[in-house]
Amino acid sequence: MYRFIVLVFAMAPFGAMAAELPAPVVDADYRRVDLEEAKLGQLLFYDPILSGNQTVACATCHHPRHGTSDGLSLGLGDGGEGLGPMRRANPDNMPEQRIPRNSPALFNLGAHEFTVLFHDGRIAIDPTRPSGFRTPLDDDMAVGFASLLSAQTMFPVLSPDEMAGHYGENDVSKAVRQGLITGQGGAWDIIARRVAAIDAYADQFAAVYPHIEQADQIQFTDISNAIAVFMELEWRSDTAPFDAYLRDETDLSEAAALGAELFYGEARCATCHSGPFQTDHGFHAMGAPQIGPGKAARFESHARDEGRFRVTGNPVDAYKFRTPSLRNVALTAPYGHAGAHATLEAFLESHLDPVVGLQTYDQTQAVLPNLEGDDFRVLGDEAEMASIAQAVSTPSIALEQSEVKALLAFLDSLTDTAAMAGRLGVPDAVPSGLAVPR
Repeated sequence: MYRFIVLVFAMAPFGAMAAELPAPVVDADYRRVDLEEAKLGQLLFYDPILSGNQTVACATCHHPRHGTSDGLSLGLGDGGEGLGPMRRANPDNMPEQRIPRNSPALFNLGAHEFTVLFHDGRIAIDPTRPSGFRTPLDDDMAVGFASLLSAQTMFPVLSPDEMAGHYGENDVSKAVRQGLITGQGGAWDIIARRVAAIDAYADQFAAVYPHIEQADQIQFTDISNAIAVFMELEWRSDTAPFDAYLRDETDLSEAAALGAELFYGEARCATCHSGPFQTDHGFHAMGAPQIGPGKAARFESHARDEGRFRVTGNPVDAYKFRTPSLRNVALTAPYGHAGAHATLEAFLESHLDPVVGLQTYDQTQAVLPNLEGDDFRVLGDEAEMASIAQAVSTPSIALEQSEVKALLAFLDSLTDTAAMAGRLGVPDAVPSGLAVPR
């Protein structure tokens, strides 16, 4: 065992560049969770009934087998078959395109400090809004979402690429196409009526929520709230070896301790990956390679993803993406907003010198099921590549290979076996009778 790290931080040898170790995570850092509400949310999370064509569940792209992600650089939602890296396009219902961004992990999203979500931060807590949240729906946002995490779940069910399905295929996708989201007959209402029509769900909602006395009172916000509570319980992650170290319950291995010294010292990782969950919740342009269809409206023909800029319209935010939490990061491959790197080591080495990493990116790193289209358009466009590189403001960092290995050992100490296993697990069946992703 290796205790030298204690002396390193006590002596603060790195001056202004040294960062303090975070305080141990405690119960007060999280919202309180109702177990019965979480059990209801578990069933809904794994039930494809929430998708337009009733073939895609939340768990399809956020499965515990793949670190609460999907193991793909860019996933296939509606029109896909199978799970994880084995997922393939259904020739009888071909996806229009890949999901434009990598599926993010779900750990610790019930913690109070998560006040902004999605790679571009397009939803955030905002007490000045009627709903309490800032979202792309602005003041049309429904009232009744109990948390930001609950509000987050409303977006995938509206996305044609993720869960809604192609325009005209089903009642949900048709409502989305017409801009009917909230209110009676809107996409959310259609989904809520589907769920309410199942007696087992109607009974559980009535048992969990006092304001629901009969099935027709179930709203999409109730569905969303239950799913959020499930995620908060299932993937709370604060029992990793690093947590035990912070609580003075054990030592880190020699390699992990050296990695922590680098992470919070001269490697400057904690400049952005700060706090108890290794994120500052900020937005940074790190030159991550852009692959796939990019983030564009249907009428746009480019394949770029300008990140935070598409939310704020401020040129200074071009190509900035939210700092991800690093909890269980060793098990959430691929990496980057577009999942361009298949391994953590490759991503870390590119991260140390973002511009060079962008210029020398190996396309074979991408984990992409076959689908027609040019996934590497941006990488072959000099102007696009120059724009991404120009936005990078982080200086390069020179590390020996042994130091990279030490950083990887520290990141591995953030792996929490209890959180990876989950508390409730994958249900054997769901009330709709549809196939559970497993």
